[in-house]
Amino acid sequence: MSVLSDPHFHDEAEAYKFVEARIWPNGPVCPHCGGFERISKMEGKSTRIGTYKCYQCRKPFTVKIGTIFEASHVKLNHWLQAIFLIASSKKGISSNQLHRTLGVTLKTAWFISHRIREAMRDGKLGPLGGNGMIVEADETYFGKTAEKPALRTDGKTPFKFKSRGGPSGKRAVLGLIERGGNVRTFHVAQATKVNVAELVTDNVHHESTLYTDESRLYTTMGDHFAAHDSVKHSAGEYVRGVVHSNTIESYFSIFKRGMRGTYQHCAEKHLHRYLAEFDFRHNSRVALGVNDVARADRILDGVVGKRLTYRTTSAR
Repeated sequence: MSVLSDPHFHDEAEAYKFVEARIWPNGPVCPHCGGFERISKMEGKSTRIGTYKCYQCRKPFTVKIGTIFEASHVKLNHWLQAIFLIASSKKGISSNQLHRTLGVTLKTAWFISHRIREAMRDGKLGPLGGNGMIVEADETYFGKTAEKPALRTDGKTPFKFKSRGGPSGKRAVLGLIERGGNVRTFHVAQATKVNVAELVTDNVHHESTLYTDESRLYTTMGDHFAAHDSVKHSAGEYVRGVVHSNTIESYFSIFKRGMRGTYQHCAEKHLHRYLAEFDFRHNSRVALGVNDVARADRILDGVVGKRLTYRTTSAR
């Protein structure tokens, strides 16, 4: 039997019970005052499903308050369907597909997707790697930057630069991956030796072994870690024993196929949320013992305290 046949995907009252059991494992907690003792369910007293009243602050509330579901008119069971679909799709699911599957407007489907990506964002980031562990670092360039080319000194037509390839005019993404473990990516305005070194040293344990390609961005990395080695792609060298950056390049390959094949267009101001989505799925993959159901449950663990309004989503 399909997981999507479970009652909480089709009945809103069951969806409330399902979410309450995960957000309030020890019983309801008032999101207004934090009270948990003098709370009763308003059965028959309110037309809203899952409404409680706190008799400490005398305010009504539901499990949606203070979460990504707050102030949403979309049924909670549709939210759970969207969470499962995004969690189980390796390369993501487009807003157009969610719009057709859930029967909501395209604008609503887009907004739901961004709220779920915010729940996927990990706010508890310790350093990657450690003693005897390997971390790979690499950067990739994707899409086009929102920056406009500089105007000529006479204020006329902007200069146009022609290039056969490379990072010119593209968005820079730095990736760090622990072999057999987690990945962490960052969108940077420009990949320079200074900001790349800062991100790598802040996010990788100093006792780790770091592997990169021959890029000049990483030439001083050996001063910060137990060891640093690289492969020379320009000379046709991609693997030398255990030295390679193939793991992070494989991750970038999945990310780019998802962005080009599924999402197709992404404004630069939203790129950090798409990166959070792909990071989350990689860090909650089957190889680490996490199946689709457990992955969707992990998203529910992250819904509290991450409310987005349409205004803040559109801004950044």
